[in-house]
Amino acid sequence: MTVRSKAQRIVVVGAGLAGLRAAERLREQGFDGELVIVGEEKQRPYQRPALSKQFLTGALRAGDLALRSYVELDARWRLGTPVHRLEPARHVLHLPGGEELRYDGLVIATGVQARHLDGAPRHDPRVHVLRGLADAVALRDALLGSSGPIAVLGGGFTSCEVAATCRSLGREVHLVSRSPLLLERALGGAMGARLGELHRAHGVRLALGVEVRRWIPQGWSMGMLLSDGQLLLAECVVLAVGGVPAVDWLRGSGLVLEDGILCGPTCHAVGASDIVVAGDVARWPNLRFDAVPRRVEHWLNAVEMGRAAAENLLAGQQSATPFTPLPRFWSEQHGVRLQAAGMPSLGEDTVRLAGRPERGAGIAGYLRDGRLVGLVGQESPRGMLHWTSALAKPAPQPQPQSQPQSQPLPRQRFTPMRQPAASRASLASWQLGRAARSQVRANN
Repeated sequence: MTVRSKAQRIVVVGAGLAGLRAAERLREQGFDGELVIVGEEKQRPYQRPALSKQFLTGALRAGDLALRSYVELDARWRLGTPVHRLEPARHVLHLPGGEELRYDGLVIATGVQARHLDGAPRHDPRVHVLRGLADAVALRDALLGSSGPIAVLGGGFTSCEVAATCRSLGREVHLVSRSPLLLERALGGAMGARLGELHRAHGVRLALGVEVRRWIPQGWSMGMLLSDGQLLLAECVVLAVGGVPAVDWLRGSGLVLEDGILCGPTCHAVGASDIVVAGDVARWPNLRFDAVPRRVEHWLNAVEMGRAAAENLLAGQQSATPFTPLPRFWSEQHGVRLQAAGMPSLGEDTVRLAGRPERGAGIAGYLRDGRLVGLVGQESPRGMLHWTSALAKPAPQPQPQSQPQSQPLPRQRFTPMRQPAASRASLASWQLGRAARSQVRANN
């Protein structure tokens, strides 16, 4: 049976950005069999980044967030349908009511769920999370129906963006994080310190390096006793402490579930030749940098990985090409745009490449073993284009580490249609790192 056969069925589990782009790529590559998209939410794919910004301010409505397909999908949508279990040996997904959905190829793109904060009273109507559209609607309604202080818990991108958005609405905002610096893990200490200064300058009250020791419900507010003895009172609390991969339905499937779904370099789930994984839930080695499997939770990675996973599913595991993207992501806080490329979190040293980031505009380079592995720019779009292009230049790739193998599954029933074009990304070369250091000397 070939992939062109109408008798074949590919199922995409996860009706978000990665799942949508995977479905599009399947059709672009000539798959004309049955295509089924299963999603737990009732909505078709939509833009999640806007939930922490324009949607909360009212600049965008729910209908404005819809993602459009670039091709005619001719897909069967099963929205509002959670998948309970996967049986890879039988090629079966278990749906509510005892329904079994068979597949010939499977794309898993279920993303992440909002992480729970131990001890937090999630049942209290004043306590919110922000992951999906329903969460954003509830939070927006809470903001419209209140006027008191807002407490945002977390030190990552979502928490910082929510805090900035709430300040733009004129609200009193407290930003609480266990980390002593904002976004330290993602962007490093120097940039984290500057972000803290940016938030303070715009009136956000920071409580960093602390945690909530006790929750004290009040009549109109929620009290939080912090580890430094401070007592915060907030009319609305937002828990934005990260996400956990949505893999509970895969327990017992034989797939390797370690901080997501463990994959090989080609997006194939370890131990399964007819299952590929894309987006936030995938943990794979990006050979552009090294052979260590990691997850990447960024919008553009979901787009690119969805497309690459679809290509490699059709190509077959033997002919598949490693997915080696150059991650790019951005954030806007208090009107200041941050752009990043590569993997700044891997950097051991930082250098100034352009401008003066500490003065509000510039680009910082992140080096590991003398090589440029990441960039972060603040209000420097033109310079970021230049340095991102330099960072994307190919160099020799490391070999992947041997991955733990689960019980081998039956070989996929696809025959390769075509081999996808080779990826054009790998680790920046030593010469690029030297160029970065030369630029630093020139700027000093």
